[in-house]
Amino acid sequence: MKLVLVAAAALVDADGRVLLTERPAGKSLAGLWEFPGGKVEPGERLEDCLIRELDEELGITVQEPCLAPLSFASHTYEAFQLLMPLWICRRWEGQARGREGQRLAWVKPGALRDYPMPPADEPLIPVLLDLLGPGR
Repeated sequence: MKLVLVAAAALVDADGRVLLTERPAGKSLAGLWEFPGGKVEPGERLEDCLIRELDEELGITVQEPCLAPLSFASHTYEAFQLLMPLWICRRWEGQARGREGQRLAWVKPGALRDYPMPPADEPLIPVLLDLLGPGR
C-alpha cells in the first residue's frame, strides 16, 4: 500500500482559536474541514513542506523556529496509508486567507468537533484540547 506523507499545522491565534480550512469542491473529501498543510514532495523536509504549503494555501509566512512538533495521525484509506505529523504554530507574518478558494474558520478548541473532518484529522482534536483547553 502506498504511503502518503502530509505535513499539517495547528495555527493558534492570540485568542486561542485554531484555524481550519475547508476542502474545496472538486477535491477528494470536499466540504470537510482540516488543518492546513499538504503533501510532502520527494526529498523535501517536512518543515520546508509546511512552510511552503502555508504560503501557497494561506498567504502567510512562517519561520521554522515558530513550528513546534505536537503529534501525528495515521489513517488507512482505501488506496493509501496517510501519515500526518502536526505542528503547532502561534507566530506568522501576514493574514491568513484562502488563496485556493477554500473557506477558513477560526475555531475555539472546544468547538473543533462541530466541524466535519477527514478521518485522519479527527484523532488530533484531543491532543489540541489537552494543550489548549476547550476555550469555549
